[in-house]
Amino acid sequence: MIQDYEEKILDLIDAMVETASDDELFASGYLRGHISLAAADCEQDGIDCIDMLKQRVDGSLKDNANELTPADQVLVANLWSNLQTQASSVA
Repeated sequence: MIQDYEEKILDLIDAMVETASDDELFASGYLRGHISLAAADCEQDGIDCIDMLKQRVDGSLKDNANELTPADQVLVANLWSNLQTQASSVA
């Protein structure tokens, strides 16, 4: 389940590359790393719950917020929210 969800999110990110702004490309690249790491951690821990994956991504973004300016944090958070909404509507 998590692998399918991760793939769906990453496909959405890939699909936006041609039309995305520079800010969106930055946010999607940053977010991609957090999503992939959270998915790998879930797999390693034997977790197959999408809500747990989302929680781990949220936690990772929060734990690493100091890497981004406040404006970039908002950009990444908004993109993450939009991707989750899109992935749910595709399901």
